[in-house]
Amino acid sequence: MIDEQTEKRKGSFWRELPILLGVAILVAFLVRAFVLQTFYIPSPSMQHTLELWDRVLVNKLVYDFREPRRGEIIVFKAPTAWQSGADGEDFIKRVIGQPGDNVVCCDQQQRLVINGKSLDEPYVYVEADGTRNQVADQNFDITVPEGRLWVMGDHREASGDSLEHYEQSGAADEAGKIQDATIPADSVVGRAFTIFWPVSRATWLTVPEEFDSIPDAGK
Repeated sequence: MIDEQTEKRKGSFWRELPILLGVAILVAFLVRAFVLQTFYIPSPSMQHTLELWDRVLVNKLVYDFREPRRGEIIVFKAPTAWQSGADGEDFIKRVIGQPGDNVVCCDQQQRLVINGKSLDEPYVYVEADGTRNQVADQNFDITVPEGRLWVMGDHREASGDSLEHYEQSGAADEAGKIQDATIPADSVVGRAFTIFWPVSRATWLTVPEEFDSIPDAGK
């Protein structure tokens, strides 16, 4: 004897399955569009914090409520002049200077100085032979304009970042060079907060404690 209720439940499941799949796809789309997105690392510019082909999870919602902060690793839409030809290319770098920050290279120990305070950077790339990248390969003294960010890769000698574009800028004056070297804050896609693949490298991408002692601009 066939259980009539069981047959009804089976029929109901198959009728509802397309709706459930549609809802699941919609939720996944909304999460990717507005909340979280995965990115892979195609270049050595953030080594050894991020290695080639690492996959990171990016919080796309956080900067709807506050501005990016020094030390955070961000994904952003690269300015046209920074792109290698791929329209809408995404970059990943570390925020070094917020709007209004004075960033200087370098003090007597070859450290960056932000708002008058020297910054130790333990994440800067170290070669296999123990040689550490210079934090910058030229002296500079810039103030980050309002609405913009100064960003740098941890692998300083292999990073197309603010310093490289400051050096290469063809602008006729200092203000133009700084504009070319910084990125618009509203181009930031989100904050990379964890490496999730490969599993052996899974870790949180926290802000190094060295940034805690950096004063705000004008203080």
